[in-house]
Amino acid sequence: MTKFLSFLGRILLAQIFLVAVLIQLYMITQHPSGYESYQMYLAQFGLVPFFAPLTILIQLVFGLMLLLGYKTRLAAYILAIYAIFVAIVLKLQIGDLIGFMQYLAIAGGYITLAVHAPTAWSLDNLRKKS
Repeated sequence: MTKFLSFLGRILLAQIFLVAVLIQLYMITQHPSGYESYQMYLAQFGLVPFFAPLTILIQLVFGLMLLLGYKTRLAAYILAIYAIFVAIVLKLQIGDLIGFMQYLAIAGGYITLAVHAPTAWSLDNLRKKS
């Protein structure tokens, strides 16, 4: 049961940013100016255009790594840092205290996952066996 729950926890934490970035990419591709709109959205928070591809890359790459259980510890730490960044830069600036606390809680989940990595049914475990 513990193996299943650790696997489930990893999957649920992976989907937070992975699903979010897939929705964001869908929205960007549906409008000719979708990418520019995303850059302008981030600019409202004082972020330069460079952050648009960086946020997409972080969420997509490290979300997939976490989903597959590949380099779980690294992916969890990176996503924890990203969640704290989102909490401070995006949620705190607009006064969304509940959103701020939720992102800090998500970061806590990622840190807990990193401490207890690798989890069951992961590529990390396959590499250890071979």
